Amino acid sequence: MAGPVRQPIDIASLSKYIENNVQDIQTPVTLKQFGFGQSNPTYQITDSRGTKFVMRKKPPGKLVSKTAHKVEREYRIINALQNTDVPVPKVYCLCEDDGVVGSPFYIMEFLDGRIITEPHFHDASPEERREMWHDAIRTLATLHRLNPKDIGLESYGKPTGFYNRQINTFKTLGEAQSVTKDIETRKEVGKVPRMDEIVAFFIDPKSQPKDRAVPIHGDYKIDNLVYHKTEPKVIGILDWEMSTIGHPLSDLSNLIVPWTITAFSTKRRNSHLAFRPSQHTPGLPSRNQCIAWYAEVAGWDPSPELPWSIAFAMWRDSIIFQGIAARYAVRQASSEQAKKVGEEMVPTAEICWELVQRAKGAGKVRSGL
Repeated sequence: MAGPVRQPIDIASLSKYIENNVQDIQTPVTLKQFGFGQSNPTYQITDSRGTKFVMRKKPPGKLVSKTAHKVEREYRIINALQNTDVPVPKVYCLCEDDGVVGSPFYIMEFLDGRIITEPHFHDASPEERREMWHDAIRTLATLHRLNPKDIGLESYGKPTGFYNRQINTFKTLGEAQSVTKDIETRKEVGKVPRMDEIVAFFIDPKSQPKDRAVPIHGDYKIDNLVYHKTEPKVIGILDWEMSTIGHPLSDLSNLIVPWTITAFSTKRRNSHLAFRPSQHTPGLPSRNQCIAWYAEVAGWDPSPELPWSIAFAMWRDSIIFQGIAARYAVRQASSEQAKKVGEEMVPTAEICWELVQRAKGAGKVRSGL
């Protein structure tokens, strides 16, 4: 999945840094750039012995958002998880000196496995497909069982108010990103549809989930996992940029998005049609089965609060798509598919609005029981 370097790196400067700080990598090195990664440019380093490593760095130039692209946080949580049951790559170094390659970066182990871009695992057997989903769920619940203090992450986030902070963060991001102008057309990216009405629902304390505080990934989904080459087993979780101490519903809602958007297949370009019940995709578990698997390992039932968090996940995704559109507008986007991905902002916001209506209904039912 690595190809030509799209955003050049000063290899001489990088090599000098490696020689002085990373004994496991033997210079000289060669570089390729991965096609995935909408946010932080990601490179494959091959050293003189043919051993591969991965470098993640902040984008070049002035950043659209001051809160995004936190590779330092990625490094910190991956390092904290090294001796737990959560599968993560080994990390070798964090460099916060802009003078080496133009922006902060870290280097980690290259996991030689499978990165699956389609969550229905189209090449898998029915048995393997079911177990790949099961292990994705099991791995997430294992992360959520960790006590932040036990792994040195007690200061990685606050113990309460996660969703209120998320609302403020994404509202601020949405406002900043909306006025970003395309460097060629000078057209603004634009606001997320129904932004004010959606925010008004989420800030209502009567509708919000009960506070919980665990290590969360922040963007947990199938294409951020590395599977074993031949076994239906997760060997690593990638892309920890949005990680923090927060509510586990955030990760779970994000993971089950394929089932969420399947009901709105006319709205999203990349709706997962294989998840339609009428498709009968062999081995694909139901959403309820995934929730049950999660509850078994995590030790609590997320079902009552899921409608709210699923609606929130769609709103957050619309802001993320808007951010990709903003980075494309100023030509900072890492992925070659950034323009198309950014166009998902509007249909995702439309799905969010419909889910908000459903969550309101679910809340009335709960309050009447």
